[in-house]
This record gives sequence, structure tokens and C-alpha cells, in this order.
Amino acid sequence: MEQQADLISEALTLTMFGMGFVFLFLTLLVFVTKFMSIVIQKINKRSQDDDHHDDNLSLNDELDEETKFVIEQAIKMHRGA
Repeated sequence: MEQQADLISEALTLTMFGMGFVFLFLTLLVFVTKFMSIVIQKINKRSQDDDHHDDNLSLNDELDEETKFVIEQAIKMHRGA
């Protein structure tokens, strides 16, 4: 009878260690994933800001007055004004 109690005790100990390890691993995985998401969002935001700024400069440089006038007239015609 004592052997069965020792065996059950060892099984419960092993189960608790296993479940504790899995819990710690999954918790660590959640935090690492959130950290990576924050870092990627910051990098992506910087990249978009740089790209947006460059697009505005190149768009203004490429459009002359005649092209702007034609675009404005096309928008007015499309809206029916």
C-alpha cells in the first residue's frame, strides 16, 4: 500500500512540474510575441512616415501648373460641378 502512495505522490509531483513548465513557457511566449509586435509596429510606423514624406515631395516636384489645372477640371467634371 505504501508503494502505491509513493507512486501516486511521484505522479502528482511530475504532473505539477510538467504543467508548471508548460504554463511558464506559454506565458513567456505571450510576452515575447507582444514585445515583437510592439517593435514591428514602431519600425513600420517610422517606415511609413519616411515613405509618406518622400511621396509628398516627389509628387509636388513632378506636377506643374498645367497638370494641376487638368486634374482639378477632371475632378470637377466627375463631381458634376
